[in-house]
Amino acid sequence: MGRGSYSSADWNRLKNSRGISASSTADDIFKGNKVNEKYLPEFINIRESRDSEDSPESTPIIIGFDSTGSMGYLAAEIAKNSLNKTATMILEKRPVTDPHIMCAAITSPVKSNIFPCMQVTQFEADIRVVEQLLEFRLDGGNKYAYDALVWYFALKHTSTDCNEKRGKKGFLFCIGDEVCDDGRGEILTANDIVNVYHDNAETGYKTADLYRQTSEKYEIIHIITGDHTEQALKTWEKAVPGINAVIPSEKIEYLAEVMISIMQLVGGMTKEEAAAQWSGEAKKVVAAALATLDLGGMPKPEDGCPSVLDDPEKKDGDGKQGFFSKLFK
Repeated sequence: MGRGSYSSADWNRLKNSRGISASSTADDIFKGNKVNEKYLPEFINIRESRDSEDSPESTPIIIGFDSTGSMGYLAAEIAKNSLNKTATMILEKRPVTDPHIMCAAITSPVKSNIFPCMQVTQFEADIRVVEQLLEFRLDGGNKYAYDALVWYFALKHTSTDCNEKRGKKGFLFCIGDEVCDDGRGEILTANDIVNVYHDNAETGYKTADLYRQTSEKYEIIHIITGDHTEQALKTWEKAVPGINAVIPSEKIEYLAEVMISIMQLVGGMTKEEAAAQWSGEAKKVVAAALATLDLGGMPKPEDGCPSVLDDPEKKDGDGKQGFFSKLFK
């Protein structure tokens, strides 16, 4: 629900009590956890972010991440560092008011008796969001980036005072390493919706259509990391241009800085200003991540608007100093 307030001291106590260190892997952190029904969408009606005395102007922030085996380093980074950094940096830099954070771990809509398709914490304003995250059961596999699982949950199964009382949007970040979809565009079928959420559904959702509906409630960003970022970015830009940022896997430690900077862009800061507040490697990573975003005039996919990848002066794959070679050098 979002009561209380976040404290780095609480995080340090929790980290020490769980034996989490800089060298801890996803297996160290999550191994042995059992599937907990309270985090499964089929048992959840609504996750709420409500204003309170502690949070009079609450801002819901959803952080969804690919929790499959290939993304173990991402799960570990979020649990060890990025979630704490994001919470403390929001309180320090104030890109939004009164953050309520919810975490979502996703694999694919394929039913498994071992690894859940999706797990979702409550919206929390304090250390409880980390406590809940550490109870997740992680691993499994996927073929595509199933942000749609989180988008649908945010659309149908969240209720926030930020949107309903003040007409403002929350933030929804999803991080993964896979391509957007198979080219047909329907990444969440009616059968998927029934299986994962136990909702009645006669039709599924095209990626772009679900994005447009959910973006009425949330500013949506997809963050690409992993081993095939170029191909993933191309597919994501084709489906939903302008909302995609890239962080090389070896730079994932700067995930929090990138998310904070994106919130600041939405708040009116320029890309140059957002990058300039950081120093050293963080500044470089943030600048590169923001380069592919067009949050001010985000084109609608059905309009056939050109994306950043359609610029004829920004070719890649032919040895020229084009878009990708500049971004990833």
